[in-house]
Amino acid sequence: MKELFGKVAFITGAASGIGLGIAHALARRGMKIVLADIEKEALEAARKDLEQRQAEVIAIPLDVSDREAVRRAADKTIEAFGKVHVLCNNAGVGRSVRLDEATGTDWDWVLGVNMYGAINGLLAFVPLIKSHGEGGHIVNTSSLSGLRYSPDRGQGIYSTTKFALIGMSEALASDMAPLGIGVSVLCPAFVKTQMPHSGRNRPDRFGGPLRANRRPDDPLLVGAINGKEPDLVGEYVATGIEENQLHILTDAKDRHLVEARMRKISDAFEYTARRDAREAAHK
Repeated sequence: MKELFGKVAFITGAASGIGLGIAHALARRGMKIVLADIEKEALEAARKDLEQRQAEVIAIPLDVSDREAVRRAADKTIEAFGKVHVLCNNAGVGRSVRLDEATGTDWDWVLGVNMYGAINGLLAFVPLIKSHGEGGHIVNTSSLSGLRYSPDRGQGIYSTTKFALIGMSEALASDMAPLGIGVSVLCPAFVKTQMPHSGRNRPDRFGGPLRANRRPDDPLLVGAINGKEPDLVGEYVATGIEENQLHILTDAKDRHLVEARMRKISDAFEYTARRDAREAAHK
């Protein structure tokens, strides 16, 4: 989408962090903004912030893991603005726990928000984007943790969802291209967000709020404190939409971490090629 002015964007996890940064960037380009977030007070503050920036904006309290609630949010978006062009599946949570100690509730909550939240967004909004024939764009927020795994952080469930979002986005890009709808997957490294404290908003059906209880030297907490500014990441996303970038990265300095993983995969292919050659020689 080269021209964003006057178009409509729906953004989840929009009350703070990356979501609000995306809202700022798209509002600067003249888009009408729908903010959606589970944290009501922060959501109202974000709405007022956008209004002060002269944006046309509405705010919808939303738990993205609730499929029917996402559908109702889509209806409210159309009621307010008539159309929707950009969907940002940005809401995300994390649970620091070893996989051998994770409970079913841990899995249900993180998959419910990170993975099914994005799926629910697609189910509700893709038909609406397709309906007007004006093109559009979908942004799914993954993570650098979707391209490599960092040991000793207890991010197994989180990484499971973030790897899945990359695969889904790549498949979706192929499906949407003939319709003039672009797809991006955002893979940020550390950003100044409340992600280390996301358990504060865990719904009752998933066990209720969690206390983070993180040590001051916790790598996730330190990383978030020293991460990139959300508004800068929002600009990366806005540019990614305008340029139809499939993969939006925030930090080139982390490239070696992904390349190290890819070398292991390449080595596995080399091993398999040698094995296949030996087997062929003995036939």
